[in-house]
Amino acid sequence: MDLRLPVDIADEYLNNSQKIRIITENWVNNSIFCPNCGNNLTNFENNRPVADFYCKRCSEEYELKSKNGKLTKKIVDGAYNTMIERLNCNNNPNFFFLTYNKQTLYINDFISVPKYFFIDEIIEKRKPLSENAKRAGWIGCNIIINNIPELGKIFYIKNGKVQNRDKVLENWNKTTFIKNTNNMESKGWLLDTLKCIEQIKKNDFCLEELYSFEKNLQRKYPLNNNIHAKLRQQLQILRDKNIIEFIGRGRYRLKNNGEQNK
Repeated sequence: MDLRLPVDIADEYLNNSQKIRIITENWVNNSIFCPNCGNNLTNFENNRPVADFYCKRCSEEYELKSKNGKLTKKIVDGAYNTMIERLNCNNNPNFFFLTYNKQTLYINDFISVPKYFFIDEIIEKRKPLSENAKRAGWIGCNIIINNIPELGKIFYIKNGKVQNRDKVLENWNKTTFIKNTNNMESKGWLLDTLKCIEQIKKNDFCLEELYSFEKNLQRKYPLNNNIHAKLRQQLQILRDKNIIEFIGRGRYRLKNNGEQNK
């Protein structure tokens, strides 16, 4: 895989943002496979409002976001209201995030994030544009990458190193149980539990360490009067889906999640 962006194909364009769009989309079209099924991707026609690429085999759609520099905690996106509406729509695409070095035009990171990892708290509302702005009052949003569990960040390229193709497909497949979760609250509980486990920052952890997040979860789910039982329920689901394993006496271990993106 060539990690240098094909800058020459955009020589006829003068606008820098348009140049970057052309060369990054061209690179993705020629280099990236569908993480859901492994098939080649196809460009949508220009100016499609929702997605940039689709897979002819499995019909998954993908939107590309590119930025200079490293993968930071947030990525700038479009209109806030539009994004929130899309979270609950059937045509909400999966995301590709590409970061590159502006001087060398080499790619730093490339990740895919399945659409079912996107819930309201992933989206940050920005301040309205000032009265003097061309689009006065317009409200944009940021995608908070840090709020996405590591399980949902599928790396093709990490710190300039290409990841194994089979591992990319395997890591994507590990996440599909979340897609089949019944409703947004159930999905929220699963994602919150994953985030709590990650915040413990150990592959092996115990129930008491997970229970330490009770107050935060109680604020988010005020109608739930038994946070401990709910957490145990989520652990059972994650164990059944082979994300964690029970190692006895209230102790659990993350399975491969700490290694999947190395």
